[in-house]
Amino acid sequence: MAGVTLCEPNELYNLLNQATRVSRLAEPNYLCLLDARSKREYNEDHLVTAIRAKTNALGKYLVPQNVNLECVRHCVVYDGVTGSVEAAFDMDYDLFEVDTDLKPFDTGADIKELRHIPASEDNTKDGSAARCARVMQRLTRFPVLVLRGGYQRFTRFYHYLRTQKIIWMPQELEAFKPYPVEILPMKLYMGNFAQACDSQIQKDLKIKAHINLSEEDGIFFIGDSEKLLHIPVPDSPEANIFPYFSDICHFIDSRIHKEAILVFSTLGISRSSTAVMAYLIHSCRLYLKNAWTYLQKCKGNMRPNRGFVKQLSEWEERINFTSITNISEPNY
Repeated sequence: MAGVTLCEPNELYNLLNQATRVSRLAEPNYLCLLDARSKREYNEDHLVTAIRAKTNALGKYLVPQNVNLECVRHCVVYDGVTGSVEAAFDMDYDLFEVDTDLKPFDTGADIKELRHIPASEDNTKDGSAARCARVMQRLTRFPVLVLRGGYQRFTRFYHYLRTQKIIWMPQELEAFKPYPVEILPMKLYMGNFAQACDSQIQKDLKIKAHINLSEEDGIFFIGDSEKLLHIPVPDSPEANIFPYFSDICHFIDSRIHKEAILVFSTLGISRSSTAVMAYLIHSCRLYLKNAWTYLQKCKGNMRPNRGFVKQLSEWEERINFTSITNISEPNY
């Protein structure tokens, strides 16, 4: 059994917004998102692509049909307000229970009908997500994630990822428009040029400043040096971005405590990730290897070109007065 662990809201946000050529939500074995709330709550609204975790007559969660959990990389479960995974280790949950709604046989009531009256039709029971995760982890190769704070906390931060849509066609998932990934919750985002030009994304994320590392001009904050830092660097191993690291860090530090900032390049893979890691090394005091691991968790396909990796190593040495990370290792 793979186990059960908590997942922070920003982790799920980033899982939902991973993309290569198209959204990774179009990959059938990428993410299984399960809503362990009641049917009423689920029907009112739920998170995008979430399917309802159904229960049997005794309230035990069932493994969803048409989902091969053994092949799923990320299985995330949420209920209304879960804050722990303690219920996942409730041994009594595996024992046979008598439904409290069932009446004695001598009343003449039809027991089959009574078993279809759910005890939690209107509201989620405490610990529902953890109990659901307990069932799912028996079939997964990776730990099942339980969303800390549940649906209420997540939608307080990311209300724009709610929906009433239940069935998603493959072409709809491919066309799903991902948001920039979140590097520092509600403060620092990293994305591509198209996302930087999308007014709805800017509004939803409350973006108030841009760092543009593409060679093209964006459409927001043009001419406003307080809101825009444009560094037109080609995505080439020969390009020199090192001289701009200090400006990037200063621009972010001067605004991050009062407004959200988007760092972007053409594809949001090489130049933008280089700039963000330079900031993490300088202002968050991370070594390059730690900044790399952290950013890769936020965006799985981030990849500075080889020239930028060498410049980040030089930046690490300047900040720490010594070189810490061995960039000759294969993962760099």
